[in-house]
Order: sequence, then structure tokens, then C-alpha cells
Amino acid sequence: MKYSIAGIQQIGIGIPKVQEAFVWYNQNFGMDIPIFEEAAEANLMLPYTGGMPHKRHAILAINMKGGGGFEIWQYTSRIPQPAAFKLMLGDLGIFCTKMKSSDVGGSYEFLKSKKVNLLTPLVKGPDGNDTFFLSDPYGNIFQIVKGSDWFGNGKQLTGGPSGCIMGVTDMDKSKKFYSEILGYDTVVYDQSGVFNDLQGIPGAEKEMRRVLLRHSQPRSGAFSRLLGSSEIELVQVPDKAPRKILENRFWGDLGFIHLCFDINNMKALQEKCNATGHPFTVDSSNSFDMGEAAGHFSYIEDPDGALIEFVETHKIPVLKKIGWYLDLTKRDASKALPDWMLKTLKLNRVKPPSAA
Repeated sequence: MKYSIAGIQQIGIGIPKVQEAFVWYNQNFGMDIPIFEEAAEANLMLPYTGGMPHKRHAILAINMKGGGGFEIWQYTSRIPQPAAFKLMLGDLGIFCTKMKSSDVGGSYEFLKSKKVNLLTPLVKGPDGNDTFFLSDPYGNIFQIVKGSDWFGNGKQLTGGPSGCIMGVTDMDKSKKFYSEILGYDTVVYDQSGVFNDLQGIPGAEKEMRRVLLRHSQPRSGAFSRLLGSSEIELVQVPDKAPRKILENRFWGDLGFIHLCFDINNMKALQEKCNATGHPFTVDSSNSFDMGEAAGHFSYIEDPDGALIEFVETHKIPVLKKIGWYLDLTKRDASKALPDWMLKTLKLNRVKPPSAA
């Protein structure tokens, strides 16, 4: 049996104040449904936390319109550290998260009215669609892009994350990695130069090569209808010596910490990763319990060391108020869950406080 990918489950974001960040992402991006919230010790990530377990507080939030979620993550046993240098386009790892919108121009006007830090004007990207970039209060950069598929109704024009911009050192090697393991096998564009849509982003004045990848095959699995399609944009800056975004820092420190995919058949995936030279560096070995959710998770590194997480979901809360939890170990996880079942998650929606 082969493994399957349901989509981007979530982007991990290291934050100094988890509750404050949840409110901001709720108000501005409509990430208003917490799937779980847990304060615990991260004791399986020792290769990336200095060999020591550390306590953390995490909230996984989604948007009912579809797309991935945010795992909003805060250390509580140590002070989360920022990068010691200014991050630039081409630096290695997750530089930016793409958020899909049903109306990019409308999202621009909405976020402008909320006095969000807009880094670029509304312009056309290399794919011909409207786009713009912004920063959250913690310095994390997001790109708003045109969405291609939707699930339910949300409170904002944006859905959840639909991809990332990743800095790489060897474009061909990275294209092969993201195609062979993650299915991003379609090149939407492959262009080099100085790009108008990036002006306002640190490092955008340099010549660079940009490759946008999408998957030709539709995603499949229990949450595929909710998570939807996605894309990965690879950026290589030839005359820059790139630095690792998490250089001399821990997983969980400030910024984007991992890109997570919801998958089915972890054993088959592990065999594929081994065969392509990217073995698991962390493996929860069967199941982990996060209080309100459970599953099997693992990590690999992309060719430049960026952390890619895989989660095979075993249990999630559907309606917390009545204690309704979905046990996926008793279902065919390769088939999409009924829309009505996933749409009941909106009953867990948290209304954001009024903006100041």
C-alpha cells in the first residue's frame, strides 16, 4: 500500500505570546477554530532542542474556508530566541507562508483598514495573479495569493495556509525532493531576475531564481477536502551566501519552525524517505497524545535542513462541548471525510475580541 498526502496540515510558528498571537491570527486571517490547545513538555524533539526536553504551550487553529492550520507554539521553560541576523530572501528554511484568499484585492483593503504592516502594494506576481506581502506583529512574513479551492464559510476573505516560500542552495536538488516525496511535480513558473512583486521584502533587490511548484494529482485522505491544494515556491539567490533561518537556534524559537503534512500510511512514507536519502530524524513510534488530539508524527529535513513534519492523525475533537471525538483508526483513512462531519468543527469557533 502506498502513502497518501491529504495536504498541508499546518505551519508551525514560534511565538513569544501564544494567546496574543491566536487573537491576532483570528482577527486578521480568520484562524478562529482551535483544534487543540495544550501545555506540555516536548520530549521527542531532542535533536532540535539542544538534547533537552522543553515545556511549551501550543494551539492548533484552522479556518473553515479551508487550507492548512497554524500550530502557534510558545516555549514556557525558556525564552524563545529570535534570529541573530536579519532574514533575507534566499535564507534557508521557511521564509514566508502563503495564505489563500477568495479576493486578494479585498484582503488588501481589509488588512490595510486594520493597520496591518503591509510590506508591498497590491501587484501582479509572476503567475499573473494579484498578490501582496505583510508582516505580523512578530516579524513573520505572509504572502496573500489567489485561492483555487474552498471548503466552507469563514469570517475573512482569507483561508488557511496554502504553501510556503523556501530558500534553497541547489534548485534542482530541492525540486527533486519536493516532487518525489511531497508530490509537487508541476512547474508553474521558473524565472530569474529582480522581481517587482517582491520589492519591500528584505533581500528583494538581488537577482534570484524563483520556481513555483504545484501538485498535478489531487490530494487524498480524510482531511483532503478541508486542507485543499497547495504550492511550494523555491528561491535561490546566486550571489548570496545563505544562512539557515534557525541557525544556532532551537526548533520552536521565533519564526516559522516547520511545514507539516497530513498523511496516511506512515510506514510506506518512511520507506520512501529512506530510499530517497531523507530518513526520519524524529519518529513518535506509533502514537502521541496531545490531550484533545492524537496521532503518529515524524520529521525529515529537506536538502537544506528545513524541517518537514508528517502527521498520521488518529483522533481529533469534532464537537468538544459534548465530547465528540473522531477516531480515525476505525475508518478508511484514505477516503475523504464527509463534508458535513468536518463542518461541525465550526461549532468550536472562537469569536475574536474587538480590535483595539
